Amino acid sequence: MSNPNIKNKVCLSEEQRQRLKDISRNGTAPVKKVLHARVLLMADQEHPEGRWTDAQISEALGLHVNTIANIRKRFVCAGEVPALERCPRLTPPTPPKLDGEKHAHLVAICCSEAPTGRVRWTLSLLVNELKQRGIVTEISRETVRQSPKKNELRPWKKQRYCIAEKDTARFIAQMEEVLDVYTTPYNPEEPLICMDEAVVELQADVVPSLALEPGQDAKEDYHYDRRGTRPVFLFIDPFRGWRRVKSYEHRTRIEWAHEIRHVLDVEYPNVRKVKLVCDNLNTHHIGSLYETFPAEEAHRLARRLEIHYTPRNGSWLNIAEIELSVLHQQCLDRRIPDEVTLEKELQAWQQERNQSHAQVKWQFSTEDARIKLHHLYPQF
Repeated sequence: MSNPNIKNKVCLSEEQRQRLKDISRNGTAPVKKVLHARVLLMADQEHPEGRWTDAQISEALGLHVNTIANIRKRFVCAGEVPALERCPRLTPPTPPKLDGEKHAHLVAICCSEAPTGRVRWTLSLLVNELKQRGIVTEISRETVRQSPKKNELRPWKKQRYCIAEKDTARFIAQMEEVLDVYTTPYNPEEPLICMDEAVVELQADVVPSLALEPGQDAKEDYHYDRRGTRPVFLFIDPFRGWRRVKSYEHRTRIEWAHEIRHVLDVEYPNVRKVKLVCDNLNTHHIGSLYETFPAEEAHRLARRLEIHYTPRNGSWLNIAEIELSVLHQQCLDRRIPDEVTLEKELQAWQQERNQSHAQVKWQFSTEDARIKLHHLYPQF
């Protein structure tokens, strides 16, 4: 029998009663939500066995009578959902150490230069810096650690890659010039030659290496004797499948000029002109010929040389870089003790590649560049 003087009577509709039964039976709802659903079902004025009193519900479910009264009150005053769910907090139980303004200060410190004598900001340095600037009086390292993580800041990491040229118009102009040279039909009277340089570090074993054996990998001691470096010049004719590799003691204008004269007078003595693609290094210039040879000789060589420079930070456009990668993988990826061994290995590799007429098939065209690198082109 229902008590007419009771406050906050629970009167469930048939739909509400069915929803609460489903919640209390499905076994997947949170425990607190299930208990609140059972409280409402028991306190229902239309309960088949009669309404349960708060004391009876408390004894059956192990809840305090005040909790049961509060559930009924929220149901009557706010509705079904607030009575079942926990009321979300608008603010955390304790105020955060870093509010929006202080958090912005921390992010700014993380993105600034590290203190003198330090490579990067550490958690301890950030904590001390926040205190020294008066942003906080006390803060833990864990609180500081979580803040950069939320903003995807990783001060301990640094990516190294080729940063794009700021003058994009100049970049694409030189790029399209090189790409036009690559797509020009092959002319035996004006062959295309690409050149690039690399530095090889000479290293000798301190302890003899152990050779490969069945069931045992080759072993190499991590100690080695460093014996200087040797610059390597590489010239390649991608259409003909010819290349030349030569190492020197130094890498100056003189070495570059002698290599150019060798290509023009020994390898291509009868052609009208050689189109040379190279990067814009200060030694790769007609002036190097005049610095090395008499003016008449330098002028003669310069008239047969047409230089096309790859753009700054665009050396990937040089076919010679591809061949240098092959050279490293097939020949130089090991310890070479001296210049005699280096020259011997380079000549053996060069002879094998030339005999097989290994060519480089360049497929990146100007049309491809305007699609894939459209963000570099000025917009009109």
